[in-house]
Amino acid sequence: MQISKEQVIRTMQSPADKICLRQAIAADVAQLCELLSVLFAQEADFTPDAQLQARGLHLIVEQPEVGRIYCATDGDAIVGMVSILFTVSTAEGGRAAWLEDMVVHPSRRGRGIGERLLHKAISEARAAGCTRITLLTDATNRSAMRFYGRAGFVRSQMIPFRLGL
Repeated sequence: MQISKEQVIRTMQSPADKICLRQAIAADVAQLCELLSVLFAQEADFTPDAQLQARGLHLIVEQPEVGRIYCATDGDAIVGMVSILFTVSTAEGGRAAWLEDMVVHPSRRGRGIGERLLHKAISEARAAGCTRITLLTDATNRSAMRFYGRAGFVRSQMIPFRLGL
């Protein structure tokens, strides 16, 4: 039995190989809201609210100077996302980024999709002239801390405070 080149390539591909990364567009907002509901359901400080999340996503997608959203797609389905928001750091003397949201659909985790999204966000922040990326994660989310640590993030001595307005 002879195996074709196509069969060999298909056999060598991992599930993440068919995943494409691209910048999000307005038409993606509904699917991105679904992913954010997964993320916010597991975070102690936030509650999913599709209307609020859609409004925030549109503000980013429609104003690239504010930030960027990158999504991982499998065909027409968005299976992961990461967003970066731009600011200025007086400490760094230049542009900096916040990694605002990072989530991969639970059924797709463990396949390298999150790692690809994170590297995309880092690469794009660097290309946008950012000198630093800061992120927050729940204090109890040990797997997220290990994930970010493997990518080179280090724990800050800064403690976040929040004031709702």
